Amino acid sequence: MDALELLVGRESATKLASPGPGQAELEKMFQSALRAPDHGRLRPWRFVVIPEPKREEFGELMADCLRRMDPGASAEALQREREKAMRAPVIVVAAAAIHRGHKIPDVEQLVSAAAAAENIMLAARAQGYGAMWKTGAPAYDAKVKQAFGLDPDNEIVGFLYLGTQIGGGSPAARPQVQDLVSVWQG
Repeated sequence: MDALELLVGRESATKLASPGPGQAELEKMFQSALRAPDHGRLRPWRFVVIPEPKREEFGELMADCLRRMDPGASAEALQREREKAMRAPVIVVAAAAIHRGHKIPDVEQLVSAAAAAENIMLAARAQGYGAMWKTGAPAYDAKVKQAFGLDPDNEIVGFLYLGTQIGGGSPAARPQVQDLVSVWQG
């Protein structure tokens, strides 16, 4: 696939199914992630793969997070939270292990991890898979971070859902370049 076609055609999948990427395909995705810009060569990226057989446990972790945030959450709300783990056969937790107090600002480390996550999504598409990037309350929850072996001050930048895309991509309107780009006049 042409690189510009890959970039311009990138979209978020709305529905994913099996099969998901296998080990060799995930390896290529992670190799691409490691090429993200990295000021100071801090390598602030961390990735945790949630394979298909572990999705139910991930769903329970998400439901527990909701229960902690909202002790009165209905059974239906808790079930909806569990079902989010079934969006795709493979899920990658993308996180930033920020070196606090380093001369490289925290924000640069965070955006490096986000760039690495985007590279994973692009590498998924290049290999014929769909992807969607989600966050939500579990991404900011200390117990969720702990469950994935992350430090409390690490930042989950996204849950990357990977699989075979069913149907089209997100119906969100694409912005126009001229609406977002200007030329500085000094």
